[in-house]
Amino acid sequence: MALDPMLLEILACPQDKGPLLYFADEGSLYNPRLRRRYVIKDDIPDMLIDDAESVDAAEHERLVNKAAAEGIKPNFEARSEER
Repeated sequence: MALDPMLLEILACPQDKGPLLYFADEGSLYNPRLRRRYVIKDDIPDMLIDDAESVDAAEHERLVNKAAAEGIKPNFEARSEER
């Protein structure tokens, strides 16, 4: 089962507050800026920083390429910092 679209709209990386890539088929949310993956178990995303998995360069490349090939976009558009 996929994440509820309304939930997906409000999820952000707890560390940098930025958007995530949602890989429904892998049950994960991925932050390519920090190279951190958050697992989804029983349709509940584990967004605890301490539980996130750091991925190596090869896995990062695979995920970024997969997102590009499958048209997976960040779950929201990041806003620039106001000055």
